[in-house]
Amino acid sequence: MDLRIVVAAHKPYAMPSDPAYVPLQVGALGKPPIVNEQGREFLRDDTGDNISAKNSSWCEMTGVYWAWKNLKSDAIGLAHYRRHFKGRGGSIATGDEIRAILEGTDGNPPVDVLLPKKRNYFIESTYSQYAHAHHAKDLDLTREVLSELDPESVVHFDAAMKSTRGHRFNMFVMRRALFDDYCSWIFPILEALEDRLDTTGYSQYDLRVYGFLAERLLDVWIARRGVKYAERPVLHLEGQNWPRKILSFLTRKFIRRRA
Repeated sequence: MDLRIVVAAHKPYAMPSDPAYVPLQVGALGKPPIVNEQGREFLRDDTGDNISAKNSSWCEMTGVYWAWKNLKSDAIGLAHYRRHFKGRGGSIATGDEIRAILEGTDGNPPVDVLLPKKRNYFIESTYSQYAHAHHAKDLDLTREVLSELDPESVVHFDAAMKSTRGHRFNMFVMRRALFDDYCSWIFPILEALEDRLDTTGYSQYDLRVYGFLAERLLDVWIARRGVKYAERPVLHLEGQNWPRKILSFLTRKFIRRRA
């Protein structure tokens, strides 16, 4: 299986040496090339058919689009410069480990998609967590767009919004046919949202709205297609400040930033 996992990055960073990994500079348009300390120059998302100019609001989805249009591999994935699927021994998963998961040679049934383990908000639904962290109208408009472009997905959207658990980070590895299906499904939805969503007054952080929405829509597509998937833990190369994360989470929930 020819496997390529795009590693989205916007600054120099050490990259896995495994040939399955493809370091990609996202939001590269108008910026100098990235060369990391190992002397490795990253590929750029402003080459070939691309939407690099949208990166400030679409985030790593510009890398997904670039991979869709410019890579021809049997399976394609997305990771992040500091966030990867965890392999055996706690290191970054190798290409061979990921192939084994997809092909079922790891002792488990074969699957079509690899996803990170779900995040559990416990006291929040996906909808309420997003509403407290960003703008609820983003999700409300997303539901409207889905009802127009793919009405059968609305029931799955509603279920995902009510759930306290979900796959996050826009991380995945997919067999090619499903990757093509996913991209053909999600990019028209994001484009419709971009045409209709009024982001006046949004902070720089909230302007990354289409990347945030793509995170929530991945589970909708998974359920809509009935995709067989496996999960792996996520390796955070820079660690996580859990006390600060929990405090921020509780502050957003109980001290609303917005009316």
